Amino acid sequence: CSLDSAATSRLLVNYQEPYRSQILDYLFKPNFGASLHILKVEIGGDAQSTDGTEPSHMHYENDENYFRGYEWWLMKEAKKRNPNIKLIGLPWAFPGWIGKGENWPYDYPDITAYYIVSWILGAKQYHDLDIDYVGVTMDMINGSYNLTYINKIFNSPLTYNGLEQVRIIASDRLWEPISFVMMIDSELHGVVDVIGAHYPGTKTVPNALLTGKKLWSSEDYSTFNDDVGAGCWARILNQNYVNGNMTSTIAWNLVASYYEELPFGRCGLMTAQQPWSGHYKVESPIWITAHTTQFTQPGWSYLQVDGHLEGGGSFVALTDGLGNLTIIIETMSHNHSKCIRPPLPNFSVVPQRATFYLRGSFCMVETLQVWHSRLDFESGNSSLFHLSSLQLQVWKGRFSLDLNVDEVYTLTTLKTGRKCACPEPPPPQPFPSNYKDDFNIGNPPFSEAPNFADQTGVFEYFINASDPGDHVFTLRQVVVQRPITWVSDADQTISVIGNFKWVNMTVTCDIYIEKPRDGGVFIAGRVDNGGIYVRNTKGVFFWVFADGTYRVTGDLAGKKILMKGLAGVRDNAWHTLTLNIQGNSASGLLNGYPLWENVTVSSPGNGWAALGTRSFEFAQFDNFHVEAC
Repeated sequence: CSLDSAATSRLLVNYQEPYRSQILDYLFKPNFGASLHILKVEIGGDAQSTDGTEPSHMHYENDENYFRGYEWWLMKEAKKRNPNIKLIGLPWAFPGWIGKGENWPYDYPDITAYYIVSWILGAKQYHDLDIDYVGVTMDMINGSYNLTYINKIFNSPLTYNGLEQVRIIASDRLWEPISFVMMIDSELHGVVDVIGAHYPGTKTVPNALLTGKKLWSSEDYSTFNDDVGAGCWARILNQNYVNGNMTSTIAWNLVASYYEELPFGRCGLMTAQQPWSGHYKVESPIWITAHTTQFTQPGWSYLQVDGHLEGGGSFVALTDGLGNLTIIIETMSHNHSKCIRPPLPNFSVVPQRATFYLRGSFCMVETLQVWHSRLDFESGNSSLFHLSSLQLQVWKGRFSLDLNVDEVYTLTTLKTGRKCACPEPPPPQPFPSNYKDDFNIGNPPFSEAPNFADQTGVFEYFINASDPGDHVFTLRQVVVQRPITWVSDADQTISVIGNFKWVNMTVTCDIYIEKPRDGGVFIAGRVDNGGIYVRNTKGVFFWVFADGTYRVTGDLAGKKILMKGLAGVRDNAWHTLTLNIQGNSASGLLNGYPLWENVTVSSPGNGWAALGTRSFEFAQFDNFHVEAC
């Protein structure tokens, strides 16, 4: 049972102590909360990966930096709490230079392999992190490409660099064609350790089973984290093995620590999306996770039993081979366990009495501890992860249990389980309506400024050594070539910030266009979209360009022009832009003087503030300020 972090932990790093450590404890600390076994992180590729972009360790071919982003920090925090946690890296997008102009990362496998191996080596050299697995995404690659690419990663660079312990997960997306190709290609079969599929619906395919390899649901869940989400998670944690022989299930995502109005809001196991207030919420999927993770460990084995219950639901049984036994039972009903994908066929679950028989060495077990959760969809008063005061008595290897609908039980010989709790976090508060950032930080703990959520491009702290003094420390957009993308990133770069409910606002920012002739930047308000839908973003955008012109548009793509004219702005000089939106009217100032006014804006009616660039180009921003209501 493990978790996937991909541009979804963006706000987590901004939490103040002690709240940040409390959140991390709930996720990673053994016998505390979720007690996760595996952490899977994205190998940032400077591109949109669902709810934002993650910076690459190699923006450019001659560039290496192993301190960008927050995934290094997250892996270290996980290891600090649980030294035995397994780490997985998966590249889901790539910097544009890897494709040499093509939106495809596999034409030059030497380059792609070097890029991924560099990330693995950097994890060890700079952070003392040992990566256990690397995912190989191959949505459309035929068998020969599979073998060429995997061998380039595995047999050559990993071996030569002393990284033989790094295992390969393929295709980390689909069961086929990788399973079929492995059946006919012994060399490929020899280098792939795990076949991973995303959102398999608890089912596998015959070829995957015939390979004899470990089968994982290497991305799953992705469901709103209320009690229905908890039901989804409970069901697939068991049934991925019962129906599909999958021995690991990885949830996307780890923690909902991104603006909720982005795609798949609150689809993490817990919610931590308010670093400005310190508020977070331990959602019910955390405790459903604990039913499995607190009473098993990597290396435990599933017992070969038919885990279907007669009255509906499922059970799994695992052992450490040393006499310990854990049985996890779920009775989730259809309507209370729907995941976001795939569609769930109809089934029924009824109250039942289940009788279990322990054989072999387990017939000596006399008592089992009982941990119980009940999801209550009528009163909303669910009972989560409670230890029964009475142990379950086993008589000559036999015991019975009365099971109701929408329940989870863990029956175990282990006595190490704990339901821990931190003090209540502060109450929720909206994003500050008066927010400033001058980016004046000489040695920032992270490469990105707090609360800015990059949706296309990467915006990093920058030291402008040639500046005479006013703008030494700035925020700089640094992606200058379109990345090799999974989804359709915008043609412009954009980073959003603030409260999606904002209606009236004044956004001010100093801007510096670096690209001559056709360079340009914008500030914006009422921005209504991001993530995988970023190309469709609407709002009020105030653009200035290196050719001296300006535009006001109702969309990021710049197709809906509301006003245009001459501004006198030039590249390689600082200017101050101000955008004022009040009701149905917008106006703009340049360097404190009115440039345009009385532009009618009808929709969208609310949204974030934002800044960005006309294309993938260098540009700088300073003294950002938003006042909103």
